[in-house]
Amino acid sequence: MNKTVVTTEEPVFVPEHKFADFDINLHLKKNIEGRGYELPTPIQDKAIPHALLGQDVVGLAETGTGKTAAFLIPLIDKVMKQKGDRVLIMAPTRELAVQIEKELAGFAKGLGFRGMVAVGGANIGPQISQLRHEPAFVIGTPGRLKDLMERRALDLSGFSTVVLDEADRMLDMGFIDDMRMILAKMNKERHTLFFSATMSKEIERLIGEFLSSPVVISVKTRDTSKNIDQDVVRIPRGKDKFDVLVELLQNRDFSRVLVFGRTKFGVEKLAKALSRLHIHAESIHGNKTHSNRIRALEAFKAGKVSVLVATDVAARGLDIPAVSHVINFDLPSTYEDYVHRIGRTGRASLKGRALTFVQER
Repeated sequence: MNKTVVTTEEPVFVPEHKFADFDINLHLKKNIEGRGYELPTPIQDKAIPHALLGQDVVGLAETGTGKTAAFLIPLIDKVMKQKGDRVLIMAPTRELAVQIEKELAGFAKGLGFRGMVAVGGANIGPQISQLRHEPAFVIGTPGRLKDLMERRALDLSGFSTVVLDEADRMLDMGFIDDMRMILAKMNKERHTLFFSATMSKEIERLIGEFLSSPVVISVKTRDTSKNIDQDVVRIPRGKDKFDVLVELLQNRDFSRVLVFGRTKFGVEKLAKALSRLHIHAESIHGNKTHSNRIRALEAFKAGKVSVLVATDVAARGLDIPAVSHVINFDLPSTYEDYVHRIGRTGRASLKGRALTFVQER
């Protein structure tokens, strides 16, 4: 953990390309420009040219670095140029899958094809109906994708491109066997893009099994952003940390706060206790339905609630603008979980604060 005291300026990243330089569909270029994208982030600058060439790519980058656009832009172009080509995108959580589909809709506006989300916690019937239309992009979590395959609603023989996003998180969540089964059903001659924040032995093994001579791109400079000021809040013996949390949240600087708890029950209880004190709070955890999780997330993004209390299901991949503070109400289980939790603040060029509660004994 480090407090961000910047004494020297880090070198400013100068990309080799502009989005206008890439050899991609002109309508897609206009959509990119219309969304205010001009200069690629490091992972986009390095990964997009290789993906456009059809090479397998392993992208290692911190959270919040623009990985989604790094794979969507070249793959949308591929679908435009190779009619009938279909793309499977695997993500660890429902929220991340929904977010990827939203990004896809923005980049692919007016291009004449569709994407769909296949996730658990939502009615499977409409997902089966959507698959009958053979969408160009299927974005899903491994468990639901496997379920759809077993019901013969999803046939992967027509998919020649696959993206594994947040692959390390999918391993952590126990999806390894599902991932192997899904990839084994795809064409051996496939185009594979693999994105991860960390490179473990298991990740290396997966890459060896499923990628062909991949280009490995690492733009990891440090585990945590220099924009995040990290500190510990020591809870004196005999004092309740809930009372300390309430005191902090009553400060106006705490405008959009993500509070992480360890258990589903604890997170729900905490959100309700805050709401009783007229602190507008919502919760996200594995026991909530997909629609309720999305509703809570959208309310937080829109500023209708100032506090989102969550388990580690919200620690990865979610792009929530302008989170002022991340508070570790309960300690994370691992250092990696800590890194991903606090990565929800201090995104892009914004400053953020991360506070970790430690109870003194």
